Amino acid sequence: MVREFKLPDVGEGINEGEIVTWLVEEGDAVTEDQPVAEVETDKAIVEVPAPVDGTVREIIPDEGEMVKVGSVIITFDVEGEPVEEQTEGEAQRAAESGESGAESGAAAESEQATTQGEATEETVSEASADEVSTGEGRVFAAPSARRLARELGIEIAAVEGSGPSGRVTERDVRAAAEGDDSTDGESADDADLGSGSGDSGGPDSESAAAEPSGGSGAGGTSGPSPTTAAGGSGGPSMEAADRERTLAAPATRRVADEQGVDIDAVPAVEERDGEAFVTEEAVQQYAEAQQQAQRAQAEQAAATDASGASAVERIQYKGVRKTIGDAMSESKFTAPHVTHHDTAVVDDLVATRERLKPKSEDQGIRLTYMPFVMKAVVAALKQHPKLNAELDEEAGEILRKNYYNVGVATATDAGLMVPVVDGVDEKGLLQISSEVNEVVQKARDRSITRDELQGSTFTVTNFGAIGGEYATPILNYPEVGILGIGELKQRPVVEDGEVVAKHTLPISLTIDHRIVDGADAAAFANTFMEYVENPELLLLE
Repeated sequence: MVREFKLPDVGEGINEGEIVTWLVEEGDAVTEDQPVAEVETDKAIVEVPAPVDGTVREIIPDEGEMVKVGSVIITFDVEGEPVEEQTEGEAQRAAESGESGAESGAAAESEQATTQGEATEETVSEASADEVSTGEGRVFAAPSARRLARELGIEIAAVEGSGPSGRVTERDVRAAAEGDDSTDGESADDADLGSGSGDSGGPDSESAAAEPSGGSGAGGTSGPSPTTAAGGSGGPSMEAADRERTLAAPATRRVADEQGVDIDAVPAVEERDGEAFVTEEAVQQYAEAQQQAQRAQAEQAAATDASGASAVERIQYKGVRKTIGDAMSESKFTAPHVTHHDTAVVDDLVATRERLKPKSEDQGIRLTYMPFVMKAVVAALKQHPKLNAELDEEAGEILRKNYYNVGVATATDAGLMVPVVDGVDEKGLLQISSEVNEVVQKARDRSITRDELQGSTFTVTNFGAIGGEYATPILNYPEVGILGIGELKQRPVVEDGEVVAKHTLPISLTIDHRIVDGADAAAFANTFMEYVENPELLLLE
């Protein structure tokens, strides 16, 4: 029995994921709950486990492919149950592949001579027979080999596998592609030589051989084939002829002169009185093809620096990076942002942390400034509840929240994430420090859950850890406030008329100006600074 496994709902609101890595190959034995793939959602990378004990029958999407939740991604032959010849899903995919192959084959046959078409049919028939006689109608191939076959236009079923149990490898696909190129070239040459109406050895035979297959031979009367007019499938340029004489009307020669085209290089349309004949249309097509080739070469040269390396690297805008971008755009273009800047003098905060560090280290906890900042934020939010809210535009209501979940913006390799510490008002400094360290690390190694990234009521971003004093943070929408913390260090401060060195903490508070006024932002900032400048006040909270 075959068990189809669909991409599960790996998190609330997730409707698709990217297959990052397949951890198994077709033919591998797996056990229930064994990870078979890594899937990237808009926030994290999760492992997808096998639902049964069995053998991997078919891997469907390739690595890097986006898959909708509920789509079949892998099938298994379950141990102790009969093996089916073909599942309904496999039959459907085979039918779709067959239709695509038939269309491609029809297009190819229209451009080849009859003898070449017959040879191709025989080759396909033999490949199909081999496929049926091995693997019970199924082709075993690694996802990378399947992807390479599609890129090279190779039918995977026609490739003979050299891997274990006849598995098709990338090397097999490349060998098949090279073999097809060689065969196609010989067939094309034979077809051109066979269409010359028996006129071998004359100048017209050279002209006919220079034309792509599908064009008329020396004795033909049809115009240039679509392949010739478009420059062939390999690019926009047309293969130049090399003749000593060409028949053409005076108007055609005038067009060739205007376009700067050597008329003896234009592929002949037909033969008249033993000479190659070129029309005005053929000259125009040849000139356009050459111009396209020149433009393509110029663009390629412009994109390559003097060292030969590409000057532009193209990176797909998707996954976490796109999710972050979409959220930033929604926030910036929905809520009118205003940022308030100020600076707190925090010598007492520095001294307090230094006194508490040995105690925290004894408990195995690294105490940073972030827990102090978060406790001060909550204390300020209690006095200024307008900033612990969100706007429900559809209902036309402002939702003021009586709980305090603080998000901590975190830079990761995948982009900016905001893990959340719930109930900060109910926790002590060491517990907050421990939880912050844990969720930040989980965000950076992509093991964080979706629940741990949701539910914040206010966000803190510590860009000062990297460097810098002030910024204009973008709201973690739909929140109405975000506090940016600059670099804490000694700076010159005027005290009693003299300039002295003091530890200072720059702050940047961004608000949603629809429901928070500038005066509210300034009042919140003043309260926050009072707490970080006098950290013993946090003992009263």
